[in-house]
Amino acid sequence: MALTIDRDAIRERNERLVAASAELKSFFIGIDHIIDEVMNAIRIWYLMPDVLSRPIILNLWGMTGVGKTDLIRRLVKAIDFQDRFCEVELSNGDTTSWWTSVGQVLDGNQMNDPNPKIILFDEIQRFNTLDADGKPLESTKFTDFWELLSDGRLAKRQRDDLDYYLQDMTYTMRDQRKRKEKGEEIDLEAGIGYWEAQSLKRMLAMPEEVADIAEMSRAVIIGRIQAAKKSKRVYEPVDHSKSLIIISGNLDEAFSMARMAGESDVDADIFHAFTQKITMVDVKGALTRRFKPEQVSRFGNIHLIYTSLRKVDFERLIARDIERVVTSAKQHFGVTVKISPAVHELVYRNGVFPVQGVRPVFSSVIDIVESNLSRFLFEALMDGHKRIDINYDVPGKRLAAKFSRASSSSVPYVGRLDKVRQRNVADVVANVSVHEAGHAVAYSVLFGLAPLQLSSKVASSYAAGFTFPHDIHETRDQMISKIKVYLAGGIAEDIVFGPGKATSGRASDRVTATELTIDFVRKYGFDREFQANYTLEYGYSMDKSATDSDIEKLITRLVAETHEMLIEHKAFLIDLADELQVGKLEAPQVVTIAARHGVIAEMKAEGYLHLPDYQTTLESGR
Repeated sequence: MALTIDRDAIRERNERLVAASAELKSFFIGIDHIIDEVMNAIRIWYLMPDVLSRPIILNLWGMTGVGKTDLIRRLVKAIDFQDRFCEVELSNGDTTSWWTSVGQVLDGNQMNDPNPKIILFDEIQRFNTLDADGKPLESTKFTDFWELLSDGRLAKRQRDDLDYYLQDMTYTMRDQRKRKEKGEEIDLEAGIGYWEAQSLKRMLAMPEEVADIAEMSRAVIIGRIQAAKKSKRVYEPVDHSKSLIIISGNLDEAFSMARMAGESDVDADIFHAFTQKITMVDVKGALTRRFKPEQVSRFGNIHLIYTSLRKVDFERLIARDIERVVTSAKQHFGVTVKISPAVHELVYRNGVFPVQGVRPVFSSVIDIVESNLSRFLFEALMDGHKRIDINYDVPGKRLAAKFSRASSSSVPYVGRLDKVRQRNVADVVANVSVHEAGHAVAYSVLFGLAPLQLSSKVASSYAAGFTFPHDIHETRDQMISKIKVYLAGGIAEDIVFGPGKATSGRASDRVTATELTIDFVRKYGFDREFQANYTLEYGYSMDKSATDSDIEKLITRLVAETHEMLIEHKAFLIDLADELQVGKLEAPQVVTIAARHGVIAEMKAEGYLHLPDYQTTLESGR
């Protein structure tokens, strides 16, 4: 049968979709590409759902706080679909919910029917079906989720419920008739009631409204149940092929940066560049660590991947939220408020955790701007002022409000993260500066690159720094160089301060260096003496201790070579460490310092991948 096309309705919906896209782009910052892809994916579902033979499955992946859930909620409102929208959080470990199937959830929301709907399965990573060792988890909850993803059909499981209703109503009718025969005033035509009507509407897929079903007599309902059972249509799966199924989650296996949730000093653009490289292949690889292969395939191929926000995105976000505060002050109190760029910078320094997204920023605007503005507003209103100019005095560490040429006020204020940074003791900063300079010198000499960012003062309860590298393609030689870079921090402390004053700050570096060396020998077969893969077990136990001695010898040799390299470039090491005591160095500054000591360190962008020139080598060998 040919479909009837209502061109006017389709045209109207398309206009609403265009308007929804513009509305979402005006609200969300830094995700225009995601919004475009979402709109493209849902277009056919929204305009012509009757042409679909299976549901559209749309996956959203990203770190926390990037706005995945909020985007869908606002989209639903923008296209006026609130009454056909359902949010579901599945979890194998949740024992508090009485829901045990997706069908029950949809029943409870009166949406277990063939009509178009939007179902959001949020935080899907909690519904893993494999444990950390890759072994299947035993679970009987929400198993019909995979049915829904497969072909959009949910098997009905109410056979027992329907038989119960039939038996109960038949018994009640017989009892009422007997009581009526004995002279009691019984209305045999009375309706069944609202709550039973709700359940029966879902089970029988009755077209009538719940209120109309509630007024039906038990005799009529019994007839409807018997007819449905006889036709067997009541047992047919519910067709959800016209549904839009959205799956959202955080995958730490793909977004390795997510583990750096407490880091506020790394440039947001660096995180952004690394998340830009995550692809659908990476996402599917991460999913295979949580779900069975046949389940991963049911997620489909529409995977939209959020990048972390850039520095400019955070700056726009701060500016917009501060403007919200300014507008509110004008509307409610008639006071014009102007916030200086120094206050914006204060919020950024103390509110941006690149991996945590937007939530900490909003919290800091409240903490720094709104809470202090309320004090200044009170003073302004009491003295009859209609304008407040707010600035932050960085040297004096005060928030200052100017009401007029002759009237002003100020309060002492130090940002919460700035307080932590101030606690970095000078001697500790000197030690950390040498440690990080050791990493940076080794990185510059071995890779010919300046680190993306170098820091010796960070917002932490203990003084520690970091040297942020580029993405390094792991060849045999470059793995050796990476191991040396990790070893160089502790070795630099030995050279400058003497072995007796070296600190335990090298611990994590040596763990990583050891892990890389183990992979070098056991996993990749780069050591000629050991060619078997000692990381795999095919039903038998492989004695990994056979490689331990070789791993120890290799690390010992690399320590000696790294020590020799840093001694050769000791002047560069000392100079860089001296400069780093200010707290932070950017790549251009490292390039300049390196050049003073005859070291060529190129400056490359955040997304640069360092790898050998394979193509030239291949062509030269022809």
